[in-house]
Amino acid sequence: MSEFSKKPLNKVVRGSKRAQYNKELIYNILDSHFICQIPYVFEETAIVIPTAYGRKGNTILIHGSLKNRMMLSLLNQEKVSLNITHLDGIVLARSVFHHSVNYRSVNVFGKARLIEEDAEKMEALEIITENIIPGRWNEARIPNQKELDGTLVIAIDIEDASAKVREVEAADDSADYDLDVWAGVLELEVQSGRLVPNSDCKPGLPEPQSAKNFKFSNNPMKQP
Repeated sequence: MSEFSKKPLNKVVRGSKRAQYNKELIYNILDSHFICQIPYVFEETAIVIPTAYGRKGNTILIHGSLKNRMMLSLLNQEKVSLNITHLDGIVLARSVFHHSVNYRSVNVFGKARLIEEDAEKMEALEIITENIIPGRWNEARIPNQKELDGTLVIAIDIEDASAKVREVEAADDSADYDLDVWAGVLELEVQSGRLVPNSDCKPGLPEPQSAKNFKFSNNPMKQP
């Protein structure tokens, strides 16, 4: 199937006209970010934690320490969820009431499972690293056996998912069209900054190509 089925869990209710269930679109949004927000329950309290991730096929990969409270909790949950959100622009209407933002957001639902085999764990760590900054895995030292043994790697197989996207101009009340107030979209872009070496970095080392090539593209407004 090219789309995720609509179910009570993943069906977008509020703003349903912006809902998307297309797998290709959802995967594209997932692949264009590297930080997700994951909720879990600890002592009957819901807690949300940001964490890095990568994707392999229909699976989200995350990692943490062996005693990571969130990771251990996820393994005990019947089903877990996570969210990825891009902020693409600030929508400036003539009326403050109609101000908004342009964004791309995905919610994923699935069962968490532990990855135990060394080769699969190493592959998962490479996928996560390369999703953050492509090319870095081959520039730096990869984890040794002790580090690998001390790392918990979890796969979340995507069972259900949905996206919600806003990429259009401001929508004002017709009565406000004659106001002398500018309306439109302030598009946002994430640009690479300075490459600042560590204070203990060997002098004269070339800057890594992965960092020099890093790009984080936001989505432009769809033209009417």
